[in-house]
Amino acid sequence: MSSPIMSPLSPLSPTGSKANFFRNRVPTQLRRCIPLYIACVCLVLLLLNVDLVGSVPKPVHLSKRNGRSSTTTRGFPKKIWQSWKVAPFSFEGEQILTARTWTDKNPGFRYEVLTDTNDMEYVEEHYGPDGFDRPDIVDVYRHVNATIIKADLLRYMIMYAEGGVYADIDVEDLRPISRWIPERYKEEDIDLVIGVEIDQPHFKDHPILGKKSMSFCQWTFMSRPRHPVMLKLVENIMAWLTDVAKTQGVSISEIKLDFDEVISGTGPSAFTKAVLEVMSSRSRSGAITWDDFHDIDESKVVSGILVRDVESYAAGQGHSDSGNHNSRGALVKHHYHASNWPSRHPRFRHPIFGEVERCNWNIECVMKWDQDIAAFNALSPEEQKQKIEEHENLQKFQVQQKQAEQKPGALPLQFPPQIAIQPPAPQQELKLK
Repeated sequence: MSSPIMSPLSPLSPTGSKANFFRNRVPTQLRRCIPLYIACVCLVLLLLNVDLVGSVPKPVHLSKRNGRSSTTTRGFPKKIWQSWKVAPFSFEGEQILTARTWTDKNPGFRYEVLTDTNDMEYVEEHYGPDGFDRPDIVDVYRHVNATIIKADLLRYMIMYAEGGVYADIDVEDLRPISRWIPERYKEEDIDLVIGVEIDQPHFKDHPILGKKSMSFCQWTFMSRPRHPVMLKLVENIMAWLTDVAKTQGVSISEIKLDFDEVISGTGPSAFTKAVLEVMSSRSRSGAITWDDFHDIDESKVVSGILVRDVESYAAGQGHSDSGNHNSRGALVKHHYHASNWPSRHPRFRHPIFGEVERCNWNIECVMKWDQDIAAFNALSPEEQKQKIEEHENLQKFQVQQKQAEQKPGALPLQFPPQIAIQPPAPQQELKLK
């Protein structure tokens, strides 16, 4: 015979007996409060674990505002950055050829070009209220009119915000980026990869060449995001622009700069200064100076920054023992076809002897130029004027002579002799150190 089905409420039911036991042992008022107690416990647990909400991925702009990267990467971001007047679809032949080398040799990398029409949008996105919230940076960038200053500022801002590889539009990639960090180094120990550009410290006291005689290359480099060198550069440039505008009595958009002011304010000299400052701040063995990189024949890591020799990014310059582009150590080739900014920011050019940079760091040539300048400066104003007129007449004569030589049967032109400028005393020569 089957047993009768019992109701849970039946006194004979096992569950019923347990319920009766619980009901008899717990007072009625306490039983009524149990749901309230359970609710309170749940609320407390929720409050104690409220940080779980923070584990939900934040929007990109919120993580940027807090100064943290929105993504965690073990290596350098695989992205190549360039900036130019127009977008890649409007590139001309030279730009197409150099740009294509970066994508051809690095197929696993993203490639992006910021232009004159979208750069401001990028700056506002990453440095505005939804980014790092740096209205001072946005304001300065908006008001700068000098193209080369904006180009330098932009590369540093891109690298700070997102990192990756930056290369000027006229730089050709010769080797895959994967070869930039030698195998003997651990990539996780490096957060910036740069190379020597000019290594001529014996010119450090020269009035024109001195400030640019020792510098790292900034037409090509690789950085992790949020690198302190990049932010230091941006802030140093803003302070420098403010000082220049104050000195000239104009707004930032109206300042006038010569070649050397650009180099020292935003270019390689400014870049080098910021790098050495960050290296020194990280170092436990004292200040880091150019002596640590003079005549290096292989790469070295200092304070987490990999410094490659001059041949890596600046081969074929004809100075600084830069080698050539056919060597295995040459990583890029700078073609200079986009480097026309000096026409708007001229170098010092003597009316007779021209620019000392034409010597290309040749010691004998620089010393001769210095001697000629010293001898010219020793003349009276009237004599200087006469020498300039003679030089201009000689140039006109040379043009006429060249034109005459192109005519068949023409006799060579004769030009009256000039009085040579006497060289200065030996103590006025360039002192090399």
